[in-house]
Amino acid sequence: MTLRLSTVILPYRRWHDGTKEAWQRAEQLGFHTGYTYDHLSWRSFRDGPWFGAVPTLTAAAAVTQRLRLGTLVTSPNFRHPVTLAKELISLDDISGGRITLGVGAGGTGFDATALGQEPWTPRERADRFAEFVPLLDRLLTQDSVSYEGDFYSAHEARNIPGCVQRPRLPFAVAATGPRGLKLAARYGQAWVTTGDPKLYETGTSEQSIQAIRGQIEKLTDACAVIGRDVAALDKVLLTGFTPDRGRPLESLDAFVDFAGRHRELGFNEIVVHWPVPDSDFAAEQKVFERIAMEAPAQLG
Repeated sequence: MTLRLSTVILPYRRWHDGTKEAWQRAEQLGFHTGYTYDHLSWRSFRDGPWFGAVPTLTAAAAVTQRLRLGTLVTSPNFRHPVTLAKELISLDDISGGRITLGVGAGGTGFDATALGQEPWTPRERADRFAEFVPLLDRLLTQDSVSYEGDFYSAHEARNIPGCVQRPRLPFAVAATGPRGLKLAARYGQAWVTTGDPKLYETGTSEQSIQAIRGQIEKLTDACAVIGRDVAALDKVLLTGFTPDRGRPLESLDAFVDFAGRHRELGFNEIVVHWPVPDSDFAAEQKVFERIAMEAPAQLG
């Protein structure tokens, strides 16, 4: 199985203060996809600069030619399917069909309350996600959509000419619960996980591997229910949230070992964070770039 290596570039710097160069360098290094987080603010970056995902990806599309681009991930926390679909179709057009939508149910962070609402419970997030993804699928594949749901509505929403990618741009669905995995099985071209968050603080690498294996088994079952081969879904691991944390980026050998163990589980895309000094994603830039250039060949 060919293993792709991608990166996520956090939008914490001004475009002309290193961000533009990072996206261009990501393409030069041969990364498959450059993602960015779709948040209004995020964790330790809350009190510093943080820029919007869609404008950032639009700018990145203008200064790259081959690199795929995407969100990792967009959620219903502050997005509406009708307006999001229009932005995604525009992004897909500007990039020449290089956009992937990473999409998830959202969490309880700053995005959950930024619009003035109380944070949704896990059940409420799952309920909205179950409506959000199918409606977005329709909006990206049909010229005109009308819909009345429990949480979202669309009235003759027009999306002509549709996506450059047909029938629509790919969805990479982040999910670990049963309802989210059903959405990934039915609507996803890829499935995304960060591992088991309960293991981040005190778990071991082996426990993480076992937990992720269990997630893939549940995804396989969800695919089987609708008659879909789980092999048809790409499987994407966003690193930095397993008990290994930043250790895989300490050396080329450490990364190859980490990525190889996850490839054996069935992953065909590993996503690493572009180094951010003085953060959880700090890494030596020279080592990071060596990994980008040399690890894919070692992993086959």
